[in-house]
Amino acid sequence: MSSSIPRSAAVAAVVSAALAAGLLGGASASADDVTSGAAPVRIHDIQGTTRVSPLAGKPVAGVTGIVTGVRTYGSRGFWMQDPQADDNPATSEGIFVFTSSVPTVAVGDAVSVNGSVTEYVPGGLTSGNQSLTQISKPVVTVLSKGNEVPAPVTIWPWSVPSAYTPEGDPAAGGSINGLTLEPKKYALDYYESLEGTNVRIGSSRVVGATDPYSELWVSVKPFENPNLRGGTVYGSYDSQNTGRLQIQQLAPIAQQPFPKANVGDWLVGPTEGPLDFNQFGGYTLVANTLGKHVGLGLKREVTQKQHKNELAVATYNVENLDPTDPQEKFDALAKAVVENLASPDIVALEEIQDDNGAKNDGTVTAGETVKKFTDAIVAAGGPAYEWRSVDPQNNKDGGEPGGNIRQVFLFNPERVSFVDRAGGDATTATGVTGTKGDTHLTLSPGRIDPANTAWENSRKPLAGEFTFRGRTVIVVANHFGSKGGDESIVSHHQPPTRSSEAKRLLQGQAVNAFVKDVLALDKQADVLVLGDINDFEFSGTTKALTDGGALYPAITSLPRSERYSYVYQGNSQVLDQILTSPGVRHFAYDSVHINAEFADQNSDHDPQVLRFRP
Repeated sequence: MSSSIPRSAAVAAVVSAALAAGLLGGASASADDVTSGAAPVRIHDIQGTTRVSPLAGKPVAGVTGIVTGVRTYGSRGFWMQDPQADDNPATSEGIFVFTSSVPTVAVGDAVSVNGSVTEYVPGGLTSGNQSLTQISKPVVTVLSKGNEVPAPVTIWPWSVPSAYTPEGDPAAGGSINGLTLEPKKYALDYYESLEGTNVRIGSSRVVGATDPYSELWVSVKPFENPNLRGGTVYGSYDSQNTGRLQIQQLAPIAQQPFPKANVGDWLVGPTEGPLDFNQFGGYTLVANTLGKHVGLGLKREVTQKQHKNELAVATYNVENLDPTDPQEKFDALAKAVVENLASPDIVALEEIQDDNGAKNDGTVTAGETVKKFTDAIVAAGGPAYEWRSVDPQNNKDGGEPGGNIRQVFLFNPERVSFVDRAGGDATTATGVTGTKGDTHLTLSPGRIDPANTAWENSRKPLAGEFTFRGRTVIVVANHFGSKGGDESIVSHHQPPTRSSEAKRLLQGQAVNAFVKDVLALDKQADVLVLGDINDFEFSGTTKALTDGGALYPAITSLPRSERYSYVYQGNSQVLDQILTSPGVRHFAYDSVHINAEFADQNSDHDPQVLRFRP
């Protein structure tokens, strides 16, 4: 986009009007509109110096450029670029032309385009996403063919600023849309200044494995918050890993298979194509030329087996497991429990669905699901786990409609005993009873404070009382509310709105209050709070869980580069946690990386294991 010269109040009014119109730029131009005297403009005039075009909602005529990329699927259209760039680094010389039908132009065509300038928001107005400046309802004239494509702008490690984004304008509700781009100062401004431009990266490390949609993530900054397995670690809200870029390809997959890459692999050689913006990752290099995939053979980790005097406790999100899943999924998950997790004494499972999966017929029991899983564990050479859980009310705990996901305890009866205290159900709360130094649950298994509005349409915590070598251990299995509804880190609001945190904060406070009830009777009690917390180790949710020193986030005992259980948009980050009460003084913690970094996944989460001597 263009110039660091301040725009007039008139342009600011245009920006405000575009925002008020939903960043859609008003009505599209008809052919009559565009040919009724609209003055020819250059691409950099359309892009301007801010994220929203100063010409949004207006017809343009005679916009010329060379076609640099053609997309025949999804959002159909083509990119074109002005080969005669201006001298302003803030203005992009490329733009996407949205044709809706399969384009009839080819790379290298010189074209003249009439149409309407629009601001398209991938994901919709409520997503908070930045908008993509484009020309819609185009009338395209091919002027010549076989032209040389403008040389790509090379994105180097040192060309991307280390600062991620400016603060949003308070007068615009925290939006950065109206701010003049500073591409030498902020990474998001740098990428925005190249929106629609033909760009190139050199050999780059994969930091997000190939997903089912034929996308992967690389980093153009090899030394930015790296971990030993090849990823880039997200360690705070101010650590956005500016070198990450999503990679797609322009060639249809049927014509050119997309590489199946794991974290730590490389794309060797140049990857080149237009820089796009989409709702599932923001700035995306849509490659005409893709670097060669070189696999480095990333291995799935194997944790250390517990000593006979150690209690090993794990948490594992098994991603909507139900009996309709193929036996191969059960077998692979079971093999991971036995071989990679070394058959923990207690396993808290998240996302166990009911006995017919997502069929929405009122079924809430999950005995068939769990039996199929425990049978697979035995077949894999593991222990004959027993299990305990509490069935939810139908469609009251969120997740896939009809699936009725819940947490389940598996335990090895040869190593640990479960203390059953009857009466627990979906709506009855378990409590704490006993005397100083002798604490127990009133219901086991039981749910924690299920009537609390914090758990509305969300999984309620499952508490269970265990004994190991004569010592009581209380385990609380959790699956906190998801991050659904949060704005992405490339939102036009900066900082982005994280609306889902409010619920998890309340959930963390509820669990913290329960743990404090236990500690009030026995400050040396062995309590483990674990599960898919759906939040970072530095988040407000974790702070709520640990308030008053009631719990310690055990993942923080690891070096910073090893703190992750999930990879999202190229960021290796924490979602799954095990937290310990003060009585659990000495432990070994392991985030066992067997899923999140791999293109082939049995779940999208990595399990966590903690070993200690009660």
